[in-house]
Amino acid sequence: MATTAPTYDPKTTATQLATAYIQDRQTMLTNQNSIATATDKALSTLSSAMSAFESAMSSLSSKKTVLATSATFSSTVGTATANATATPGNYFFYVEQLATANQAQYSGLSDATPMAEAGTISVTVGATTFAVDLAQADTTGDGILSVKELAAAINTASGNTAKVTASTMTVGGVPTLVMTSNETGAANTVSIDASALPAGALQDALSDPANRKDLMTARDAIVYLGDQASGTKIQQASNTYNVIDGVSMTFTKAQSAGENPVSLTVATDNSGTAANLQTFVDGWNKLIKTLQGLTAAGSQTTSAGPLHADAGVQALQTRMQTVLRQKIDGLSLVNFGITGQRDGSLTLDTTRMNKALAANPAALDKIVGNNSLSAPSGVLGDLDKLTNQWTNVTTGQIAKRRDVNSQLQESLLDRQSRLDQQYESAYVRYLNQFTTLQTLQAQMSSNTSIFDALFAKSDK
Repeated sequence: MATTAPTYDPKTTATQLATAYIQDRQTMLTNQNSIATATDKALSTLSSAMSAFESAMSSLSSKKTVLATSATFSSTVGTATANATATPGNYFFYVEQLATANQAQYSGLSDATPMAEAGTISVTVGATTFAVDLAQADTTGDGILSVKELAAAINTASGNTAKVTASTMTVGGVPTLVMTSNETGAANTVSIDASALPAGALQDALSDPANRKDLMTARDAIVYLGDQASGTKIQQASNTYNVIDGVSMTFTKAQSAGENPVSLTVATDNSGTAANLQTFVDGWNKLIKTLQGLTAAGSQTTSAGPLHADAGVQALQTRMQTVLRQKIDGLSLVNFGITGQRDGSLTLDTTRMNKALAANPAALDKIVGNNSLSAPSGVLGDLDKLTNQWTNVTTGQIAKRRDVNSQLQESLLDRQSRLDQQYESAYVRYLNQFTTLQTLQAQMSSNTSIFDALFAKSDK
């Protein structure tokens, strides 16, 4: 007599039943954890985007004015830059001489100077004198001071604060020391005082005037404000001049004798102003694009943004648009060519900007303002106050929401841990039950086989 009964694998069955036991709660917990993770990532993205926009505003504020001013020479005698304080106009200069740095060559030296002759030398560059201790200059440890080791000791001396650079050249197979001043001007001549060295060939070579040769003479720059014959002579150590308020000029080429002065034109630079405004427009557009991505409602083909139901972020966009439209003295950014698009982004119309600048250039700075901590003003000041309500590391909305979200994630971890324990408990319970059932089935099968054998014998 055969019996039939379903068979079970205890481990597989226990896993399936334990999974089913916690499935609904696990699904809910997984969804909540996914939302918390997405929120954390979204807050990081929002923080980065808003910080980048704040940096763009600070960069614009640091210029002190949105209005750009250019300074241009009539010929290639140098370069010039102008800031907002520069007064537009034409200025004339004659460049007689450029400032140069002294470079001196010291010959009569040897690569086989005994260290017994190595003591202390003094190097003078203009008004600066520093000591060079040669006692530790033998970096190879062979007891000999080479010219390269002498140069290295000068370069690394504690008193040599980038005043002079020592190098070596080999001329006709003989090593020479080359000393170059890192500052231009007639006063910045380089010299070496070897009087403190022990008597010997090194002291003699460095002290003999015949061994020193100027490869480049130190000279001051000589520039005339106006014509060379009748203008004002301005002599200084540097080739960079700041004689015009708000203008910096660096001369790179001297003029020939009798040549006409060059003109420097300082004027309003509309293209530079447009570039400054474009920096703001680009920063705004990047932030708006990020905000729109985070709050997108989604569709049948696209997923909703992680902050799509966040009323606070949506209100932020509305308030930003309101700030952008503010008027000062009856004018707004729209008058200077910055207009909003239907998607919330901005564009810059340079034609409109140029027209407004021609009529009232000072109004642009009033409208744009700045985001300084001491005296914020205009659009930048109000936008900075608004973004700071979100980005402030202690009181900002992003920091507060991160704290709440972190607490939620910790809570979800605790709940997951408890659910894992419940799963494990259910698994062990089901495993024990079906292991017992499997054992019982085996016993019943064995008994059935015995009965079948007994009955089969009695039938015979």
